[in-house]
Amino acid sequence: MTSVSARPSVEFTPSADFRVGDGPRDIGICFVGDDFVAGYGDPKALGWVSRVVGRTHSRDTDLTAYNLGLRGDSSADVMQRWRTECPPRWAHRSERRLVVGVGVADLATGLTTARSRLNLANVLDEAATGGIAAFVVGPAPCLDAETNGRVKALSDAQADVCARRGIPFVDCFNPLRTHEQWRSDLNAGDGVHPGQAGYGLIAWLVLHHGWQRWLQLEG
Repeated sequence: MTSVSARPSVEFTPSADFRVGDGPRDIGICFVGDDFVAGYGDPKALGWVSRVVGRTHSRDTDLTAYNLGLRGDSSADVMQRWRTECPPRWAHRSERRLVVGVGVADLATGLTTARSRLNLANVLDEAATGGIAAFVVGPAPCLDAETNGRVKALSDAQADVCARRGIPFVDCFNPLRTHEQWRSDLNAGDGVHPGQAGYGLIAWLVLHHGWQRWLQLEG
């Protein structure tokens, strides 16, 4: 594990704690990231994001979700893009939430693991200082063993960045690396992006690894 300096002190006032009147909670969630957030390769055009949102229900919650995934986006792209694309979508929402999913393009464009983790850390720290609750979905494995070594290193780095900040992180790499259905789905496509079944597996991981708790919909 690459060593990093202690993270700077930030003042964190999560908007998840905000309430307006006695009406339903008004939550705006922006999903920002790469091919996997965009759902590229899914013939149903749902990806994991729409599947997760479709399974997120609460009688006392008014939730608005925005998929800002962009094919080919690296963590550097996301670091710049979320600053301008998310605020207009959070306007007038009492709770602002950010879901980040990056990794594939970082490997494709040659970003080092150190640079990738710094980009993610910058996004999360900016969100924290702005009172925005964050959630991170890690990169998923492909069929190439050599590439998977780099994916694992990136996934571990992202998990560490999130752990240091107390931010939920969903590990997609380890549960899916040898999963028969996942590998079958990749084999049927380009070896990197899943289809309907694979995105369903990512959605299951998200829904069962802290999603409801993060949204404070439990209990």
